[in-house]
Amino acid sequence: MQLEAAPWNIYCDGSAVPNPGRMGLGAVLMAPDGTRHTLSSPAEGRGCNNEAELRALMAALQHARQHGASELVVHCDNSVVVEQLLGTALEPFLRLASLFDEVRAELRSFASAQLVWIPRHRNREADALARAAVGLMPKVPAPATRRRR
Repeated sequence: MQLEAAPWNIYCDGSAVPNPGRMGLGAVLMAPDGTRHTLSSPAEGRGCNNEAELRALMAALQHARQHGASELVVHCDNSVVVEQLLGTALEPFLRLASLFDEVRAELRSFASAQLVWIPRHRNREADALARAAVGLMPKVPAPATRRRR
């Protein structure tokens, strides 16, 4: 009986300041054994937030591969990126089409890769790493509001 490999979990985010502007890449990678890896780096050139997101994802995928990952669950809070990569977007994002193609090819090169959209509040650490890469402080979470009855 062969045991299935547990997946790596990747949380990635990108920042562009201003948008478009300097790009920062951030990612948190969690190996099946609990080992955590973080990435925080500026990207070359200037671009928009969607390009920064894609570049952060590509950097995270390459890092995971270098560390032996074969199964992935990738968490991303950018719905445009997720919809384009999954092929569910209503319109193609032509300006970044070649970068989307590169990321799709990299995702397909793993034995298993699942891409999941998550809300921003569940991606705070990757966001903070992306912002730090361009010299910004982490975003302060909005205070919770209580509904009156």
